[in-house]
Amino acid sequence: MAGGSGARFGRPKQFECLAGRPVVEWSVTAARKATDGVVLVVPASEVERAGSLGADVVVTGGETRSASVRRGLAHVPEQVDVVVVHDAARPLASPALFAAVVAPLLADEEDVDGVVCGIAVADTLKRVDGDGTTVMGTVDRASLVAVQTPQAFRAAVLRRAHAAGGDATDDAALVESIGGKVRVVPGEAHNVKLTVPSDLALLEHLAGGGEW
Repeated sequence: MAGGSGARFGRPKQFECLAGRPVVEWSVTAARKATDGVVLVVPASEVERAGSLGADVVVTGGETRSASVRRGLAHVPEQVDVVVVHDAARPLASPALFAAVVAPLLADEEDVDGVVCGIAVADTLKRVDGDGTTVMGTVDRASLVAVQTPQAFRAAVLRRAHAAGGDATDDAALVESIGGKVRVVPGEAHNVKLTVPSDLALLEHLAGGGEW
């Protein structure tokens, strides 16, 4: 998924240079090592440039993240059993992490419809009022994880979750909304999301000029 405009970043962050390669190319490379095919979703203005990044199919994104996923999903062959959704803004997700979210689905574990990767929340969390200036309480973090991508799903369940045309910040939320069971596996500390320009320096440091 690389269809965003990069509003908070100030420009399409997925095409920034990271250790000599476009950010999105890191994600395509990792996905290629761990899957049978890659569909890359990009803004309409970037389709031509994206054609050289190694994906099997390049698709124009939609108005929202979920709409973009649906456009990509439409190009996934019907016979595919498992679909992995990954945000290009997490360029350092390793091929091993892709394999980790897919594994429970390939093992056909009972009642597992999707798998996400997550890390324990280290910070103390406060619930605040509407304008964000007054603390209303402290949230118990023991049962919380910060969720990353890649996320893997049974293809039929993911298609059904998207059928209503809803929007969510991740695909697991849509699967949950139709009663799907989503498992969590450990994420990776270096799987940092590129959101603002200062994140790029951290990713450069973590990347170290190599490949995962």
